[in-house]
Amino acid sequence: VQLQASGGGLVQPGESLKLRCVADGASIFTPNDMAWYRQAPGKQRELVASITSSDITNYTDSVKGRFAVFRGNAKNTVYLQMNSLKHEDTAVYSCTINRFGTVYWGQGTLVTVSS
Repeated sequence: VQLQASGGGLVQPGESLKLRCVADGASIFTPNDMAWYRQAPGKQRELVASITSSDITNYTDSVKGRFAVFRGNAKNTVYLQMNSLKHEDTAVYSCTINRFGTVYWGQGTLVTVSS
């Protein structure tokens, strides 16, 4: 399984971005637990949002009400809609998939929020 995250970029505070993660090699019909993490410069990696195989979502407190994680029609694809972005959201965002107890990671996509 290889994960491809995309959609990052440079935005101003208050703007929006939508990240996309595709788990190549995973079934497009059978959903797995997937998640978005981020790592800001000089900080530890943190879990941002997750979605279970039953589409139950969870968010870290700092993004609740601003971010939304959802699955595409292809079950191996998840999105992270990020609204009202703040400077502190600047980070490399990576996605993961849990298949049969093994967690796979992909290379991240850089999100920079700057005025």
